[in-house]
Amino acid sequence: MPERVRITDVAPRDGLQNEPGFVPTASKAELVRAIAAAGVREVEVTSFVRPEWVPQLGDAAALCDLLAGHKPEGVRFSALVPNEKGLEGVLAANERAGMKLIDKVSVFAAASETFSRKNTNGSIAETIERFRPVVAGAQKHGLAVRGYVSCVVACPFEGPIEPFAVAAVATRLADLGIDEIDLGDTIGAGTGATFGRVLSTTLQALDEAHEWTDASRVTVHLHDTHGLAAECVRVALELGVRSFDGSVAGLGGCPFASTPERRAPGNISTEVLVREVERAGLRHDVDLEALGAAAALAQRLVSDSRLAEGSAS
Repeated sequence: MPERVRITDVAPRDGLQNEPGFVPTASKAELVRAIAAAGVREVEVTSFVRPEWVPQLGDAAALCDLLAGHKPEGVRFSALVPNEKGLEGVLAANERAGMKLIDKVSVFAAASETFSRKNTNGSIAETIERFRPVVAGAQKHGLAVRGYVSCVVACPFEGPIEPFAVAAVATRLADLGIDEIDLGDTIGAGTGATFGRVLSTTLQALDEAHEWTDASRVTVHLHDTHGLAAECVRVALELGVRSFDGSVAGLGGCPFASTPERRAPGNISTEVLVREVERAGLRHDVDLEALGAAAALAQRLVSDSRLAEGSAS
């Protein structure tokens, strides 16, 4: 039987956080369920951040309460937590649900000092140190931990990022004992060649420092600015990576990654990602027809929220 590729759909979190309008909580829950119904086994459902930072996700607790009791068997939910306060929100949601509703938490670092300060209000070193109690607290309660590294190819403020800088941040996150590293091409600057260099350098560093020989512990998160994300997927598959993020309908974009001249692009669509996995002869367990229905729902919800925002203004 072919190897299985793990796909995490990040549309409910990364796909909605940069929208100008607010998608109603019940609609977000509907989107999460539609993605899971398509056979996607992992869904990043929200972010437990301060509402004034990302108002579109200010309903994290309410969303979790709606999802409680409706979590499909075999599906894992994750949530982004920037600090201990965010972790407390996840633990409280799980307690209210009477179950492990959120299975995994994600922390968010960057390979760029400027991006780190703008996104997390701290240097790379300060941010990683801030994660230490978050990782320990999550694992104490049986939650897996993912560590994002953003701007792995280029930064919207600093320009190109050296692969060794990415590998250094990834290794420092692994030093905390996290379970998974997620390498994000935040502004979609990568080509097959440049992303391949970042990936191979980081994989080698993680293997040397922590004997991370299991490539499924490294996830790839791509944005499709120049239509080259699929090429980067193919390179990652060739290098042994078997875990990818996608977003139905290609929704997404980091609200802190834009400049006046350039708005952050969307994520690679889960639909394109699944097709690349198929072309490689690997398994994904996703129903493409049902995934198309989830993508149509996502597009409708975003369209409705933009219309509502336009009417309000």
